[in-house]
Amino acid sequence: MSNAVAVIAQDIYSTRDSFSSVLTDRSLNFEREAEFAIQTITANDYSMKLATQNRQSVINAVTNIAAIGISLNPAKKQAYLVPRDGKICLDISYIGLMDLAMATGAIRWAQAELVYASDSFSLNGFDKPPTHSYSPFSKDRGEVVGVYVVVKTADGDYLTETMSIDEVNAIRDRSSAWRAYVDKKKSCPWVTDPGEMAKKTCVKRAYKFWPKTERLEEAIHYLNTEGNEGLQPLNKPVNDPDLARQWVDQAVNAQTLDALQQVWQAGLAAIKQVKDMAAYSQLKTAVEKRRSELATPEPEPIEGETV
Repeated sequence: MSNAVAVIAQDIYSTRDSFSSVLTDRSLNFEREAEFAIQTITANDYSMKLATQNRQSVINAVTNIAAIGISLNPAKKQAYLVPRDGKICLDISYIGLMDLAMATGAIRWAQAELVYASDSFSLNGFDKPPTHSYSPFSKDRGEVVGVYVVVKTADGDYLTETMSIDEVNAIRDRSSAWRAYVDKKKSCPWVTDPGEMAKKTCVKRAYKFWPKTERLEEAIHYLNTEGNEGLQPLNKPVNDPDLARQWVDQAVNAQTLDALQQVWQAGLAAIKQVKDMAAYSQLKTAVEKRRSELATPEPEPIEGETV
C-alpha cells in the first residue's frame, strides 16, 4: 500500500466514532462503507489527488454517509464519492433518493423515466399513474423531451411530477459542475450521465410533495448546498388553513360523485402548486368520507312509517 493510500485509509477509519454518533440507519456497517470509500477514491488518480490535498473533505463525506443513511455499495447504486470543486463529495443518485423515501416510509414505490420524442406519454389525473408507452427495441426513439417520476404513497395515492428537458437544462446550467465543464471542459455527470442527472433533478423537485421524512430532507439539503447541484435552497413547507378549508368545504357540499371528482382534481391542482401536504391530507380525508356517503343510498321509508 502506497503512503498516499495509507494516509487516506487512516483518515477514513478515523471517522469511526463520528460515523457511529450520527448514524441514522443501523443496517449500515462502518467497516464495509469504509472499504467502499477507500476503493472508490483510490481507483481514480484525480480523486486521490484531491483527497490528499483536501483530507477534511474525505472525512466530511464519509460522515455524511452515516448522517443521511445511504450506502456506497456499488451494487445498490445509491451513492458515490466524487471529485468536485476541489474536494471529495458524497453524491447521491436518483435511485438513492427514491430508496431513502421508501426506506423511511414516505412512499411505497417509485419510478423515474425519460420520455423521448417518439414515445407516447399522457397524464391521467392527479391521483392516477401516467401512461407511458414505447417500443423497448426501437433503435431510435428520438431526442429526450422530458422526464417524470411517479410514486405511490403509503395511502395508495399516485403522485406524478414531470419536467421538460428545457426545465432540466435550466437547473443544469446553474450547477457548478456544468459551469466547470463549459468553462474548462472538466468532465461531470451532466456530460457523462445526462439521463441519470435528469431523473435526479425531477426526483428532487417531486419530493417536495411527498410525505416528509428527516433523512430525505437531509439528503436533498446536502445536494443543494454542499453538492452544488443547482436547486435553490429548500423552502419551508406551506401550511395554509384557508386553502385546505376552501377545498374541504367544496368536497363536503358536493352532491354527486362526478362533482366530487371534479373537486378532488381541481383541489389537488391548486394544492400541488404550493406543495401543501397538510392541505392535501385534509382534502383527501374529506373526499374519501364524502365519496363513501354518496355511494351509500339512503334507505327507503317503510310503508306507513312517518318520515
